[in-house]
Amino acid sequence: MALNKQEILLDSGTNELEIVKFEIGSNQFGINVMKVREIIQPVEVTVVPHSHQDVEGMISLRGEILPVINLFSFFNVESDQSEQEKYIVTEFNQRKFVFHTGTVSQIHRVSWEEIEKPTALNQGMDRHLTGIIKLDEKMIFLPDYEKIIYDIESASGVETYHMFDGEKDERRTGKKLYVVEDSPLLMRLLTNELTEAGYKNIVTFEDGKQAYDHVMDLVSKGITVTEEIDMIITDIEMPKMDGHRLTKLLKENPLTSSIPILIFSSLITEDLRHKGETIGADDQISKPEIHQLIEKVDHFII
Repeated sequence: MALNKQEILLDSGTNELEIVKFEIGSNQFGINVMKVREIIQPVEVTVVPHSHQDVEGMISLRGEILPVINLFSFFNVESDQSEQEKYIVTEFNQRKFVFHTGTVSQIHRVSWEEIEKPTALNQGMDRHLTGIIKLDEKMIFLPDYEKIIYDIESASGVETYHMFDGEKDERRTGKKLYVVEDSPLLMRLLTNELTEAGYKNIVTFEDGKQAYDHVMDLVSKGITVTEEIDMIITDIEMPKMDGHRLTKLLKENPLTSSIPILIFSSLITEDLRHKGETIGADDQISKPEIHQLIEKVDHFII
């Protein structure tokens, strides 16, 4: 089953997303369609010795060798070895991964406003969720796939994110950055690296709505926002308001349109880059290239 992304959410900045729904045991999960390349039947897996317990092994798919992550194992749910189990082939962070899941059902369109930030649901799971949707009286969990990969690779001694290794520049000290990111892991990595590079004046927000409301509050007080904000760095996938919607609203408003906005997301691919361009983003960098992000920030504001 291949997914034609050109037919999905052609308009940018609608604050909506399409999710593919699947099951792990009795729980229902979702994944952003924009991360999914195709859905296939399980195929023969080559086991890799001494690999992480949640990595089944590798498969060969159209000439590419891809790792298979077993979500039953990751979420500590026993698989019933059903014929309905599927492999979801994904692409994000400029890489491809395969997730072994249970039954895959339909695609749903939802608004980011409907997605709630997770709380301590049960031991462990909440650390790997970005949101929860109530759909047809059932709860659908949205895993943080980036953190899943980060934790697996970190346990194996692999560095997922490409950190900044340049010199600290004193010219960065007085610049004020707004960072909008819902993942605690990414927020910590970003703010640490920006601070190490010399950007010490950082204001953080957990979602686009928080950031937008704050900027609009500055406008209502008569503050010239470009004197208060040197750049906004935003993720795309966030509860309440996504980064595309945030960018579109700010760029359409004459009082905020001159704020430089840089999108830093796992969804920046050649196929999807046009979405950020159509809403006026000043630039777009794909995770995990934190070092490139800092170079781009320098380009715009120093």
